[in-house]
Amino acid sequence: MDAATIVGGLATLCSTTSFVPQAWKVIRTRDTTSISTRMYVVTVVGFSLWLTYGLLLWQWPLILTNGICLLLSAFILLMKLLPRRQKEKVAEALDPAAG
Repeated sequence: MDAATIVGGLATLCSTTSFVPQAWKVIRTRDTTSISTRMYVVTVVGFSLWLTYGLLLWQWPLILTNGICLLLSAFILLMKLLPRRQKEKVAEALDPAAG
């Protein structure tokens, strides 16, 4: 394996796992008050564009990485925007023990 592949793999691992702790915290606590809506809107748009770019080039590393990051960041944004009652339902479905 060459250095570029190793660095790319590590970057993918860091990028895709960076949203997991925040998503899990939102599920467990149902609290999104400290999350910036604007920041997550920009992040979701950015990952959407990166995913489109990867699809246009048919580059699987870009498609996979940005697809996963888009799903996780869009989930966090959705939870931020949902009314409390719907947020509770989603979180309960994903982690019934936390309710």
